Amino acid sequence: MKEQENINLQEISSLKVYWQLFRNIFILSACTFGGGFVIIGMMKKKFVEKLHWISEEEMLDMTAIAQSAPGALGVNIAIITGYRIRKLPGALICTLGAVLPPLIIISVISVCYHQFKDNAVIVLALQVMRAGVAAVIFDVVINLASNIIKTKNMLWLLVMIAAFVAVVWFKVSAIVLIIIC
Repeated sequence: MKEQENINLQEISSLKVYWQLFRNIFILSACTFGGGFVIIGMMKKKFVEKLHWISEEEMLDMTAIAQSAPGALGVNIAIITGYRIRKLPGALICTLGAVLPPLIIISVISVCYHQFKDNAVIVLALQVMRAGVAAVIFDVVINLASNIIKTKNMLWLLVMIAAFVAVVWFKVSAIVLIIIC
């Protein structure tokens, strides 16, 4: 009887973790505009700083893996986060949480597209969101770079600087850099 109670308590605890994973990823995906780099910053705040489920170093590693994998960065990082926390079921739950909000939003927008496309308020709101997205991406870049600087690993610092120089001044594709690294 006690064994059955322990198993039930573990199942409930496990279900709570899955629900928390789904809910957090769903909310982040629904409220984050601007692509994968924006959601990475929000996931770092949630899973590293608030819940303490992932370390900063793990988040850096997971971000590198997500960037090098094919597909949408936001979905990739959600899958890796879910897998890290609860293996394959966690990855599946996080995938669902990451994909559902954009699917719902795009479906609604496509139905109402003709009413939105010429609306001056909507056009202005989208322009304002672009500025906000740029600021959030800048914040993510600063946070990731500061984490690399904190490691005091000269190889990582040199790779970061070389990648920046290659992209900004020599217009090297990010794909080429990922393959080289």
